Amino acid sequence: MSDKSELLNKLKIDRSEEEQPARISVIFLIVMMLLSFSVGGGTVWIWRSSGDTELQAAAERTAAQSIEKVSNSAAPAVKKSPKKIVAKSDKILNASGYITARRMATVSAEVMGLITAVNVEEGMSVKKGQILAQLDNAVATVDVNYALAQLTATKSRVARIKANLAEAKRVLKRSIELSSKNFSSEADVSSARANKESLTADLNTARAEIRVAELEVERQQERLDNHTIRAPFAGVVTVKNAQPGEIVAPSSAGGGFTRTGICTIVDMNSLEIEVDVNEAFIGRVFEGQKVEAHLDAYSDWTIPAIVIAVIPTADRAKATVRVRIGIKVKDARILPDMGVKVVFLKE
Repeated sequence: MSDKSELLNKLKIDRSEEEQPARISVIFLIVMMLLSFSVGGGTVWIWRSSGDTELQAAAERTAAQSIEKVSNSAAPAVKKSPKKIVAKSDKILNASGYITARRMATVSAEVMGLITAVNVEEGMSVKKGQILAQLDNAVATVDVNYALAQLTATKSRVARIKANLAEAKRVLKRSIELSSKNFSSEADVSSARANKESLTADLNTARAEIRVAELEVERQQERLDNHTIRAPFAGVVTVKNAQPGEIVAPSSAGGGFTRTGICTIVDMNSLEIEVDVNEAFIGRVFEGQKVEAHLDAYSDWTIPAIVIAVIPTADRAKATVRVRIGIKVKDARILPDMGVKVVFLKE
């Protein structure tokens, strides 16, 4: 048995010697791979470092050139910057409002009548006292003529009374002379004196009636003049409300088809700005304060203005205070009811 075991052991292959070189080969390969990665990574890091250095240097050169160009081109602007900063610091409050006219009127008639002519159109400039429209004045003309006739009759009566009074004075004088010579009685003298005094009273009454007749003529003439509609002040017609053939009246008592106005006139010299300022900032606004205004229609146009008055009452609903601002320049571009934005400046 032992011989057989020895023979079997001799036939068995010894693998310990083969496994050890194979294990050494695997370890060697792993070490070589690690060395390869290390060398490659170092190479990449060196290449990247050199690339970043070159890029950084190029970026620094470009930035230096850009800074030099910007500094050269911005040199003139630096001179204006203090002025802009100061101007901005002067603006302490902004507000918005509208252009309003202090003198604006819808011209109507003082009497009810039929319109026979309207002599104005929108945009027309008118002078004070210029005829705007004419009402039918036939009845008023008759009334004036009647008053003039009454005045003439009263003056004629005064002349007649004067003549009678002169005669009564002569009769009284003769009666007194005759009575002194006993050719006339005292009754004749008393009658002549009474007649003279009566005529004197009639003359005074007639003279008073002349004054009444003259006043009646003036009243009727005034009523006749009321049929001619005139401009109350110089301005521009902005609205034409009536046409010939319509009825105009001082009020709407005539019904829905009765006009209450002929036209609307605006005095362009009375234009000003009206803004509402929040009551929390009204302390920054004072009378005489300088203001810059910009119309919504001409936002690039700066209009010099000044605060006229701060209205001493607040709007409870809006919590605002109304401020009146005067416009220092007169220009045809400034129109009533235009929107405007204002900037209040420091003193």
